[in-house]
Amino acid sequence: MSLAIRSTRARTRRSREDVVMRLLPRPLMVSIVVFLLLVVLIPILYIFMASINSDVSIVRGDFWPRDISFTNYVDIWSTVQLGKGLINSVLVAGSVAIVSAFLAVAMAYVLVRYQFFGRLTILRALLALQSIPGTLILLPVFVLFSSISTIIGVQIIGTRGALFVTYLTFALPFSTWVMVTYLRGLPRELEEAARIDGASSWTILTRIIVPLSWPGIVVSGIFAFLLGWNDVLFASVITNPSTRTVAVSLQIFGATAEGGAVPIYGQMMAASLVCAVPVVVLYLVFQRYLVGGLTAGGVK
Repeated sequence: MSLAIRSTRARTRRSREDVVMRLLPRPLMVSIVVFLLLVVLIPILYIFMASINSDVSIVRGDFWPRDISFTNYVDIWSTVQLGKGLINSVLVAGSVAIVSAFLAVAMAYVLVRYQFFGRLTILRALLALQSIPGTLILLPVFVLFSSISTIIGVQIIGTRGALFVTYLTFALPFSTWVMVTYLRGLPRELEEAARIDGASSWTILTRIIVPLSWPGIVVSGIFAFLLGWNDVLFASVITNPSTRTVAVSLQIFGATAEGGAVPIYGQMMAASLVCAVPVVVLYLVFQRYLVGGLTAGGVK
């Protein structure tokens, strides 16, 4: 059986490659791929070369460093205070990714599998929330947190919890729509078979839907993580120096570094590469969930 499945997948892969080859000749396809790789890799190569170069050489316009030195990667931990920013970003963005992904599964399961009054209204509202620019609700969010702090007597602004709630507000609608689209493609026969065996809705959700939805969960979680990781607007207003995220730390460092006689471009480039490592590792770890589905062959 496994040999037949592998042969079927191989034939499908070859048929897809044949379709691509019919659409694009091989020389043209190779040229496009090489061009796209150069567009992506040349800036990354320049950033790396600048990170191991001296600031004077960078200002002079030298691409290749004359004296290779990795001191910039050592200095950023004291100059930028990168460690604290990385910890805050990982905690906030990681928690937002996990919570929004799994909440989105439950919400999407209810919206896809059950019919009730207001279902379409909820779906349209989730879609409408994606069109609201974040700059429009920055001040309302700040005033809301300030009012709640005054009422309950607990400081909210400047905490990771406030940043978590803010990012979750933006991430959850998008993650829910991703999971709605994914769950619509799951076969209902699996759930019907489980209900015949006496499984409850919670059992179906935890034992069938969640295991089969890992690709969608990973996609929604990664986008939610990137939302919290790359944000500067809300993090610069809601956080304080102790809860500042790495994106805000880089922005402040870049603004202050420009004021010197010779900007410390080397440390800026090194800090940028270090901050990009967690995202790259995240994609490398979960890439098999991003490119494949787990329901192939589940229903014959």
